[in-house]
Amino acid sequence: MSISKYDYIIVGAGAAGLNLALAMNDDVFFKNKSILILDKDQKDKNDRTWSFWEKGKGKWDHLVTKTWDKGIVKANGENIILDLKKYSYKMLRSAQFYADAKIKLQKPNIDWKTEEVQKIVQSQESAIITTTGGNYQAKYVFDSRIPPSYSLDDTDYLNIAQHFKGWIIETKTPVFDESKFTMMDYDLKDGETTSFTYILPFSSTKALVEFTYFSPDLVSESTYDDYLQKYITENLKVEDFTILETENGIIPMTNFPFEDFNQKHIIKIGTAGGWVKASSGYSFKNCERKSQNIIKFLKSKQDFYKDSSPKKYKHYDKIFLEVLTKENSFGEELFYRMYKNNSIQTIFRFLDEKSSFQEDLKIIMNLSSSPFIKGFLRHAKDGFNT
Repeated sequence: MSISKYDYIIVGAGAAGLNLALAMNDDVFFKNKSILILDKDQKDKNDRTWSFWEKGKGKWDHLVTKTWDKGIVKANGENIILDLKKYSYKMLRSAQFYADAKIKLQKPNIDWKTEEVQKIVQSQESAIITTTGGNYQAKYVFDSRIPPSYSLDDTDYLNIAQHFKGWIIETKTPVFDESKFTMMDYDLKDGETTSFTYILPFSSTKALVEFTYFSPDLVSESTYDDYLQKYITENLKVEDFTILETENGIIPMTNFPFEDFNQKHIIKIGTAGGWVKASSGYSFKNCERKSQNIIKFLKSKQDFYKDSSPKKYKHYDKIFLEVLTKENSFGEELFYRMYKNNSIQTIFRFLDEKSSFQEDLKIIMNLSSSPFIKGFLRHAKDGFNT
């Protein structure tokens, strides 16, 4: 069996894999290290939209489609205006990200192959990958494939999904306020679920309109379509519009221990590495931050990679999941209290896992309610295990 050898292999050219590859490419330490990127897809289409917040200028600004400094949350019949101040909310389309990464990663020490990974086996000193096109070996493999043992139906863990379908639509007359994005609009919901509409307006006549669930149960394709159609015609009062693009997705929000699947030579990344924020579903900036953690590990003399995220946020995330799993109908009230009683800057720091204990306490006290207290008590009964 012929084996091609590399120093590092990255499985999956999505947000996680390419953030890691680009971080390696930017660091002189890896200049003479051989790197292989494997993905079964060509990565030449826009298959998703990433949104994130950050202060000031960022490393992706040259690719960002649109930014906003104001937003809105509509819940409990109120319009809560979000003044981001020093922050910006940014939208990045994956096609631009992929194309830019392909250009930057055209280096003699980096190979990019379109092959599907069939098997990864760890040996004593390395990991060996079998694909549809060959066999490869590296001291470290960074694997973005979700473990087969993960399931949304697994009752041993708290599992909900952020699942959604979005249409980029164009209208004939001005409809959207392009100065504000809509973080959550609960004016239209699917029964007693935590479901809402998310809107990113590009102009007064063009926007991404997305119907989103934070729920343990998935829905049919036609259900998303029905709610999108209803929201556009009844809430936006638009009858004449054109659907330019469609996108959908399912993002796990769970306390499943993805990190337990790390091995000495095989390190899980992205969703498979627990890089998705369990209480919000956001992940793109996490990919950037956690890629830097891996870079530090590779430059150190440590034998095993261990995520260094503050433990307290796993506890907070688990309480959120307790509430949304056991009492999904409470989602609108939970997020209403969160956005109504805290500045968006505090919420961003909390979701970025950079908040102070005083800020954490304020948010938790503002969320205090019967479902939240019951969620906390269930977490305590479980011995505060995350």
